[in-house]
Amino acid sequence: MIIVMTLLLFVLLALGLPVAVAVGIPSFMYVLNNPGFVNFVAIQRMIAGINTYSLLAVPFFILAANLMNSGGITTRIFDSCRIGMGRVKGGLAYVNIIASVIFAGMSGAAIADAGGLGSIEIKAMREAGYDDRMTIGVT
Repeated sequence: MIIVMTLLLFVLLALGLPVAVAVGIPSFMYVLNNPGFVNFVAIQRMIAGINTYSLLAVPFFILAANLMNSGGITTRIFDSCRIGMGRVKGGLAYVNIIASVIFAGMSGAAIADAGGLGSIEIKAMREAGYDDRMTIGVT
């Protein structure tokens, strides 16, 4: 049974289906074909996986990043780091990392850092002539 489901997964991936669909179809077939599988246990585990208090913090971290953007704090953080590291070769990449460390210390989440400083950092690095792959990789 496991070999058949694994082969089905690879066939669906080879056909170009999204990964979620390619994983979901064999999983659903397993649930239907296994009489010992209790349906309510699967539902209970899915709900328990997303029913945590830590997930409540994510929207508030993003809100904090937007407030810091509108208040100009993110621009000040980036500019102050740029003053210290701007003349070093590849300095803007260093500025990107240092500003992200400072902002992550203030907000507490990588999601807020990406939302808050990401747009400023990407814009500045593109203006300085950095390659898009380098810009996205460092940010």
